[in-house]
Amino acid sequence: MIKQLILNRYPLFWIVFHIGLGLSATFSPIPVIAWFYLVILTSLGLILRRTQSPFLLIGILLYLISFELLARMARTSPFIPYELGKYLLCAGMIWGIFKFKPKGKEGWIMLLCLIPSAFIDFSGQVSSSDLVFNILGPINVALVVIFFYKQRITTRQLSHLIRLVIYPMLGVLGYTIIKSPDFKDVEFALGANVDWSGGFGSNQVSTLFGLGAFFMFILMINRWKFSGYLLLDALILFAFTFQGLLTFSRGGMLGAVLGIIIVLFFLRKAPLKERKKYGLPNIGKYVLPAILVAVVAYITVDEITGGMLSLRYQGETMGTLAGSKAKSINTVTTGRFEIFEGDISLWVDHFFLGVGAGASRFLRETMTGTVAHVELSRLLAEHGVLGFIYFLILCRLGIQLFKSSPNPLIKGILMALFLVAMYTSFHAAMRTFVTPALIGLSLLSIKLPEPKKISPTKGRAKVEMLS
Repeated sequence: MIKQLILNRYPLFWIVFHIGLGLSATFSPIPVIAWFYLVILTSLGLILRRTQSPFLLIGILLYLISFELLARMARTSPFIPYELGKYLLCAGMIWGIFKFKPKGKEGWIMLLCLIPSAFIDFSGQVSSSDLVFNILGPINVALVVIFFYKQRITTRQLSHLIRLVIYPMLGVLGYTIIKSPDFKDVEFALGANVDWSGGFGSNQVSTLFGLGAFFMFILMINRWKFSGYLLLDALILFAFTFQGLLTFSRGGMLGAVLGIIIVLFFLRKAPLKERKKYGLPNIGKYVLPAILVAVVAYITVDEITGGMLSLRYQGETMGTLAGSKAKSINTVTTGRFEIFEGDISLWVDHFFLGVGAGASRFLRETMTGTVAHVELSRLLAEHGVLGFIYFLILCRLGIQLFKSSPNPLIKGILMALFLVAMYTSFHAAMRTFVTPALIGLSLLSIKLPEPKKISPTKGRAKVEMLS
């Protein structure tokens, strides 16, 4: 099955199929469960066979973990675990590390930094589920650093991987559209809107749709057609943006904007010589239409909500508008800054080893009982100096991406993937697959296509193999 998805010979069928999976999830979890395990069973042979390329393993993992949110919405647990992305990615990375013997040595140091806090609990209230919930995300980031670092794939394979992540997102899109109420039945307020996120966590849905919009933007500007039709691709980009904006959860959509700005920055600063050498996309012909689609989606939602969307993105609340609450960094970040301050206070008091994985929410003086939303402050509070070292190693890997590729567009995409991953960890911690998956993708070594050589007898270019 996964090879059929990679080959993308019938893109319209797979688009309709995945949207249909989302629609079916609104009344039964069985189709999602059945398809998920069918993909696993038909992919086992590809995973187990001897091959020098990790591409198929990466593709299978990215596709399956992207079902995480749809599985949660369909209530597939325990058949598909609630923390699907964490468990599956961890298992897949361990298998890949033993099979391919990768080169990401920094990841081993990151793993060692996480070990002590697993045995510390200054609160006395951390359960085994709390421990897994908080520490498995950073463990997965360390594992993807080990496995993905400098793994070589082609630009064509990169486009395949992006498509594989988008397909399950279409299921979530179909689910939320069906579950969304009529506009006339909803009174928009200046807070996250679960009505437009399918009754599920708006922050998670917004994060996924923001990533979907960003990935569609990448495909469009590279002329890597998703559906085979530019207008349909633009419609999918519009749908991700439109539905994501309706959640009124800002984090995911701002992440998409951040990624687009970074890619545009590298495109704009590329000299004319490099533009011609690498065939960089024409900003007027390919980039502006994609941006225009997103802008139209924003204007449309703002009009529908009577200007409430713009107020929401300005950080206004009902309290600040009424004058009963002062606008501050804490109101703008919806309490995240207060959580950050509380975590830093814990770090000051437990500087070397922290309070233990999962313990910060029980010991924090501010926002007590609230799970961490900022991964950096959680690392500092719960892992101490070792958490700080972990974060510094991650930053160093990001800085190295400036030398990742001579192609400005590829370099921009890799930098954007890394920075969007880091940004996501600042508003949604590492509760979903997004941060580990994007960091992994950003660390890949992208082999640029060689100039096409025309055979004098056949007159055709050599076809690139998938693996």
